[in-house]
Amino acid sequence: MTTAGGSEGTVGKALSVLDQVASFGRPVRFSELLAVSDYPKATLYRLLQTLLQQGMISLDRDRQTYALGVRLVRLAHQAWRQSSLAPVAQPYVEELSQRAGETVHVAQLDNGQVLYVDKRNARVPVEMYSQAGRVGPVYCTGVGKAMLAFLPEAEQDTIIAQQSFHRFTDTTYTTAHALRDELDAIRARGHAYDREEHEPGIICVAVPVLSANGRVLGGLSLTSTTERHTLASLEAHLPLIKTTVSRIAEDAEAFRFPDQIKQNA
Repeated sequence: MTTAGGSEGTVGKALSVLDQVASFGRPVRFSELLAVSDYPKATLYRLLQTLLQQGMISLDRDRQTYALGVRLVRLAHQAWRQSSLAPVAQPYVEELSQRAGETVHVAQLDNGQVLYVDKRNARVPVEMYSQAGRVGPVYCTGVGKAMLAFLPEAEQDTIIAQQSFHRFTDTTYTTAHALRDELDAIRARGHAYDREEHEPGIICVAVPVLSANGRVLGGLSLTSTTERHTLASLEAHLPLIKTTVSRIAEDAEAFRFPDQIKQNA
């Protein structure tokens, strides 16, 4: 059991402060962190000092601002190499993007959200929210729904309960019931759509990356705009998308993801 004063409690608190520093997207002052923190001033200061000592954040003493530390860059790079689909998928994603001429995303699930781990822009790039390293909502992105639809029921229920169901556009799913109906349809046809649910004018066709025993490793989407494509014209690339996903899944299993090693141990 984790206690407030125990080592696990301290680690959890320090990581939550690290998340807060990261959430600003820029160097941040102590007063700004304190304004959004659940911790008292003394506790917040102590946790920041711990993160500083471990190189997880840095302090600009002239400006008195905190920022993410260089050590995180090294850890992130190792995580990308060891636990991400990105290095495995990279050559296949490049080939798919070139052949289809549109944007390709590779994503994985992270604490009930979509984590974009790789992206290849279209021949004519389109400005959109998604970037490698960013997180997005599961319930209103094609790649998020594609992964969610193929999770075991208990995991699916947990993630659905975490969703905010904020309405981004007129086509965003705003209830768990509506989302579940959509997930049933996705499982039946084997792929998902984004019908401008997260961003106006942005559509996609998405397919889960599944292991041989059906475990969700990630997802891949081919994304475009309503000015260039319809869902039907994007869907014409589905055979190529599915071939790409199969090749990624095969290489990913050979790569032996850490989660798979743990399950087979």
